[in-house]
Amino acid sequence: MDSSSIIDSYKNEMLSEINRVISIPAIPPAFGGKGETERANYLESLLKNLGFVVKRYDYKDGTGAARPNLITSYGTAQRTIWLVAHIDTAAEGDLSQWKYKPFKVTIENGKMYGRGTNDNGQDIIAAIYAIRALKESGVKPKYNMGIALVSDEELGSIYGICKLLEENIFKKDDMFMIPAWGSKDGDVIDTAEKGVAWIKIIVEGKQTQTSHPENGVNALRYAVEFLSAADKLLHEKYNSNSSIFSPPYSTFEMTKHEKGTSNVNTVPGEEVFYMDCRLLPEYNIDEVLADLQRIADMPRFKNVKIKIETYLRMDSSPATDPNSEVVKLTQNAIKKVMGLEPKVSGIGSVTTATFFRSKGYNVAVWSKLEDLARIPNESANIDDMITDAKVFAKLFE
Repeated sequence: MDSSSIIDSYKNEMLSEINRVISIPAIPPAFGGKGETERANYLESLLKNLGFVVKRYDYKDGTGAARPNLITSYGTAQRTIWLVAHIDTAAEGDLSQWKYKPFKVTIENGKMYGRGTNDNGQDIIAAIYAIRALKESGVKPKYNMGIALVSDEELGSIYGICKLLEENIFKKDDMFMIPAWGSKDGDVIDTAEKGVAWIKIIVEGKQTQTSHPENGVNALRYAVEFLSAADKLLHEKYNSNSSIFSPPYSTFEMTKHEKGTSNVNTVPGEEVFYMDCRLLPEYNIDEVLADLQRIADMPRFKNVKIKIETYLRMDSSPATDPNSEVVKLTQNAIKKVMGLEPKVSGIGSVTTATFFRSKGYNVAVWSKLEDLARIPNESANIDDMITDAKVFAKLFE
């Protein structure tokens, strides 16, 4: 039987399994969660019950929590195409903003609601049932089908892909298809990613009461002035465009602001802000950091101390050749299942693909997926999960 028909027959089982997976929170310890262990335990048992041999790699993070990663494969070929999905999720956030229970899949109008359904539950399940369908179809695949279910994607992959790359699991001529980003119509394959830097800015002044502001140094006033100067310089200096990306330019966004003072009648002595910078590959994160430090060292800020810290950094990696084998195979699989010709593009997000590309591997990033991750009432389409599984299986036929 054709793999697509087999996958159609799995639909109810896939819905049942994504509900079980989402019902096990896998929030990283840094986000206040317990990590991925319980979810990994369930996925390991699922794969074993389906007849697959699973290798497990657990790494302890700075909190002492285990961060598990699961590896399985099918086939006897010399080369492997790996599907890489992550099992950790963002925290649920403000529960008052949720219509549905975040850690229970609610099905409504063809959608699956729940934290992690979109990022990355849809494709955890799609990958598992694609490899099952390939095995049951009896097709001898040209390439082995490998699956890596990894931890720590939400905070830089230190205890996930970065560790696995040190284990010599992957051969030099292996290829990778990573469903960590997608488009609503499934008509775009990501072959390049921007560099990302999350920058923490600490402005230290001197706290005092507002009736005598002359006795203090208002950290908020200087923070606003610094951020205004930084915003102007960065947008003016790093202003190139590249049509392969959307948006086609580098972005610099002020985001998180930590609480400074609780009182209206207190001059704040410290302010902490964050910036999310997404750079075209031609630009260097070190240069951005140096520019911010030069602003901090200006005489106009002599009354405060400004610290520039890197909260998260992921440098851009070489792009995948649009004519590479894995991209062509992905395009062909999409055409077989969906009847369309996908284009290649670059994205502003950073996925686990960047770590593989930096090691010289060819990677295609694709999924049929609406951009609904990390928001209240996160959701994914049932039909998209089925379609992804079919495309994954067709890569190997």
